Amino acid sequence: MTVSKLQFGPRIRARNMADDALFEFLHMEIVAHVYKEQATREDIDKERVTCVSTLEAMGFRVGQGLIERFTKDCPTFKDDLDVMKFLCKDFWNTVFKKQIDNLRTNHQGTYVLQDNKFALLTQFSSGKQYLEEAPKYLAFSCGLIRGALSNLGLESVVTAEVSLMPSCKFQVVIQKL
Repeated sequence: MTVSKLQFGPRIRARNMADDALFEFLHMEIVAHVYKEQATREDIDKERVTCVSTLEAMGFRVGQGLIERFTKDCPTFKDDLDVMKFLCKDFWNTVFKKQIDNLRTNHQGTYVLQDNKFALLTQFSSGKQYLEEAPKYLAFSCGLIRGALSNLGLESVVTAEVSLMPSCKFQVVIQKL
């Protein structure tokens, strides 16, 4: 290890922790703002769909931009599985500071990505009282995945499921054109 890494290591780690906290706080505030903006509407079901769509669209655009930046110097991917492995290891690690815990596939275009300690759900209690609130905090991430895959040439449908906080499963179904 070089002297500069030893000398500045704790400072960089502290800055990364601050960056993580800022990202998590910003995400929570974006979700709150989107839902607050729609709270004036009459139709609650339409409100929920509109909010999820808005958050998913934001995530989609961010995912497109991030994956473009992350893959500019990467060789091309040979198949869908190669893309998904990149997404689970490199992309997830850059965005959420950890890899996906488990990737499963049926080799027919369906992938399940499991994150046992999903960063955007860790600020909530592990109890069941927050389970019904969890989906609104996952819409952005579903869009993030879908946007990243779209920019890599894979159109997909991404859904998320939470059965026990803060664990989350993302199901990705690649659309064959």
